[in-house]
Amino acid sequence: MKRKAEDDPGHRSVKKKASLESNGSQPFRQGLLQEADKYHKQYIDSQPYKHGVIQNLLEPRLLRKVRAEIQASLSFTPKETDIYRIHQSGDLANLDGLDDSSLRLLPSLLALRDALYSPSFRDFLSTVTGAGLLSGSKTDMAINVYTPGCHLLCHDDVIGSRRVSYILYLTDPDRPWKPEWGGALRLYPTITHKAEDGTEVKVPSPDCTVSIPPAFNQLSFFAVQPGESFHDVEEVYSTDLDSGKDGVDSRVRMAISGWYHVPQKGEDGYVEGLEESLAERSSLQQLQGRDDQYDSPRSGMKPYKHDDHEQSESTAVRKSSQEEAPLTEDDLEFLLKYIAPTYLTPNTLESVSDTFVDDCSICLGKFLNKKFSSALRNYITRQESQALPSASQDIENSTAWQVARPPHKHRFLYQQASSAKHKEDNLDESPIQDLLRNLLPSEAFRKWLQLATGLTLSSHDLCGRRFRRGQDYTLATGYTGNESQLEIILDITPTHGWGGDDDLITDDEDDAANGTKNAPAEKDAGSEETPAIGGYVAYMAGDDNDDDGDTSDDNGSDGVEVPPDLSTGARACRPGAQKKKQKKKKADPAVYKATADDDDDDDDDGVLFSMPPCWNTLGVVLRDNGVLRFVKYVGRQAPGDRWDVVGEFGVVAEEDEGKEGSGSDSQRPKPDEIGHEESETEIASLGDDDDDDSSDEESDL
Repeated sequence: MKRKAEDDPGHRSVKKKASLESNGSQPFRQGLLQEADKYHKQYIDSQPYKHGVIQNLLEPRLLRKVRAEIQASLSFTPKETDIYRIHQSGDLANLDGLDDSSLRLLPSLLALRDALYSPSFRDFLSTVTGAGLLSGSKTDMAINVYTPGCHLLCHDDVIGSRRVSYILYLTDPDRPWKPEWGGALRLYPTITHKAEDGTEVKVPSPDCTVSIPPAFNQLSFFAVQPGESFHDVEEVYSTDLDSGKDGVDSRVRMAISGWYHVPQKGEDGYVEGLEESLAERSSLQQLQGRDDQYDSPRSGMKPYKHDDHEQSESTAVRKSSQEEAPLTEDDLEFLLKYIAPTYLTPNTLESVSDTFVDDCSICLGKFLNKKFSSALRNYITRQESQALPSASQDIENSTAWQVARPPHKHRFLYQQASSAKHKEDNLDESPIQDLLRNLLPSEAFRKWLQLATGLTLSSHDLCGRRFRRGQDYTLATGYTGNESQLEIILDITPTHGWGGDDDLITDDEDDAANGTKNAPAEKDAGSEETPAIGGYVAYMAGDDNDDDGDTSDDNGSDGVEVPPDLSTGARACRPGAQKKKQKKKKADPAVYKATADDDDDDDDDGVLFSMPPCWNTLGVVLRDNGVLRFVKYVGRQAPGDRWDVVGEFGVVAEEDEGKEGSGSDSQRPKPDEIGHEESETEIASLGDDDDDDSSDEESDL
């Protein structure tokens, strides 16, 4: 629909007059505005924080007309970031900018907007919440449509001058929404901690305690409270066929959502400088929210141990790769218990190293040998077949798993190297603990990783993770270290059907043994019909352009935009050269976005490396300062849980490795130059009954 020029005063005055002719009371249910005291009592008694729910807010005939106008005249843009997947209209505050012919298609929607921001309803809502006066000039609302697979992850809505958040549901009035369809507004309690300086810090629990299912003509609302008003929107769950009248899918969660802001200049209640101070407070809260003091798992690099105990740590970590001992016979014998023999030969290691130096990342398929990977697959399959408790505390009390928190950053199950035992899970028999305790922190694996990357590694931090369907994710966070960090993702997800090129990332022999076969994505990337199963890990370019002057607060919690082929799983393991990464100009100071340009540059979407859930594949990435990383929410429709073991490794800076240019390509150690003590033939013979022959090398790399 075309918009009138904003400088057309006659056009705008007509619409303003039409808005003022209604006192805002007629559209609402009879007697509603006289019930403020009743709703206020319910509001102040609510938990886990103050919120309200009003059924039958408006005259149903008006809302039916609004719904019909939306379906007939408005279009929606599918949007996906690390934090949500939705279909969204434009800002309804811009209705005044439409031309007359367009406005005639939306009379009821315009009347609804004016009613919601009318003086009488704003006074009513201000009385109910006790939040103070609300602006009528700064409208902030949009129509969001959640279809199966859509979701919005945990956040607190604290941006700029927002004072009250609200959701008005426009679900099908003739087919009541069922709670088992999902789509509920869920509220999270907070746990108060006392920091070292005596200040109190509130951290949200990983489990919600209040779930409010959608209902036609229902208004849900709460005051925006920094560090307290944490909530999410439950995924709308998919169905094969569940249709209402005329074959229309009834699982469409349509709602008008938005915010009331503090009074603006010229309005009653306006306070000079209040909006600016609230913006500063929200920014400060976001900065404080990045403090990992109460996060779990806690990050903690452990330095490698060296045989020479008299050698100082500072000297030890400065040894260059050339000075490191080669893989000894004992090293090879140890590594062959876990790693496929192919990856221990000089030729393969040199090929891996060359590829990594070119791209700063690489994927290695069929990484673990058959014997160990078979035991690992059997263990994971048994674990997935056993139902987990629903409450996080029960999971931690009865299993070997801990629950990552806080949920506005991440949520997943995790294990770290531990000697603790649980009655229902003997960690000594767990292949995941074997990897965490023995292989990955070993000096032998450190040597192998240095040969594979040409880097010198000083420390490590390891974690085994399980991302449950319909629950778990990590939101995008940037790496803030001064020096680059090496990261590995050992993907050990045994199920198929996640999308991507399964032929390259699956151990075919294990498939045959387990009676399964590949299930590649059948839909085109970007198709709205493609199931949104998520679960992939992505590294994306950040943005250093923080001085563009954009202070918009409308989309501050949007997150990192996801390219369509990532969201559908159509992109397989994809290395991207960080050396060639492009810094993107962002549209909002809190949003790092991928570009939407349609050209042939692989870096244009900002994705540096991506990897869908897969079996027995090692991803290795050199992560620079500012590079964002996240694991997309695993949808309920996913074929299983996502499993991986991840590691972060400290990298010794090149200038610390010696004064003779040890970091240059000419000095970079080659596996065949360092000298293995076993030939390729001897290495293969040392393996168990592994048949991963060298002919598979090219496809696995």
